[in-house]
Amino acid sequence: MPRPIIRLSMALSLCDDTESSRHNSPDFGSLVSVMGDTCSYGPWEPPLHTEPWCFECCIKCLGGIPYASLIATILLYAGVALFCGCGHEALSGTVNILQTYFEMARTAGDTLDVFTMIDIFKYVIYGIAAAFFVYGILLMVEGFFTTGAIKDLYGDFKITTCGRCVSAWFIMLTYLFMLAWLGVTAFTSLPVYMYFNVWTICRNTTLVEGANLCLDLRQFGIVTIGEEKKICTVSENFLRMCESTELNMTFHLFIVALAGAGAAVIAMVHYLMVLSANWAYVKDACRMQKYEDIKSKEEQELHDIHSTRSKERLNAYT
Repeated sequence: MPRPIIRLSMALSLCDDTESSRHNSPDFGSLVSVMGDTCSYGPWEPPLHTEPWCFECCIKCLGGIPYASLIATILLYAGVALFCGCGHEALSGTVNILQTYFEMARTAGDTLDVFTMIDIFKYVIYGIAAAFFVYGILLMVEGFFTTGAIKDLYGDFKITTCGRCVSAWFIMLTYLFMLAWLGVTAFTSLPVYMYFNVWTICRNTTLVEGANLCLDLRQFGIVTIGEEKKICTVSENFLRMCESTELNMTFHLFIVALAGAGAAVIAMVHYLMVLSANWAYVKDACRMQKYEDIKSKEEQELHDIHSTRSKERLNAYT
């Protein structure tokens, strides 16, 4: 074998060993040239633009925000807050109206009366507020992970079968919650209808002089048939109730609670659209991920084959 070739191969091996040491130690130096049997190095300089600019970081962070899920979450929290807050205050106003103007009192013992039912509704409102606060956070987290998995498919996020099952579970759960909120909206419309009738009677009394109208709680199912609780326009309690701001405030609080329940229904529908779209994107991304994995394996095999052949040719030549 010619001597210059041996010296060149020794120099290349020496540079390869030193190059690996340079990667392990960033203070070593950078390779400049190969001359004869030695390698000359210069001072190592860090590469430019090692860290992204602040603007690029902001753009990347904003790009990872699931805006559709964020809008649905804001709408859900607004609807639940209106329903729970206004509904609670409206129920408290209803208790005051029944006790003040209809002269109703709580029944002693474990009897299920209207006041006990109102207390139960208040506890249900507390549970709804806590449950949907947690559920909104879970949906936002799912939106962040799904958006990150789609945008950074080959980065830190990986789409797994468990993730797809979680997305499908959220779709089913959100559909059930949408049906539940539809029922809550229909149920909330009942007190709005009742207070609208009371408000109409009060308005007709002021418009038509001498009209003798009565309001019987038995027709709304608030009291039993054998218990007579009614007030007429000629009574003082009726006039005081119509002139008070408590009736008007309670009526409008129930209207706002009804609007909040409707907003929660819209938020659930919005979540269904978002989750369904995320499910479709994740499904396509899984297929693309499998394709890219197979492609990278094939490219790696071709690279290994090419490297093996190159080494064989070099050995045969030397």
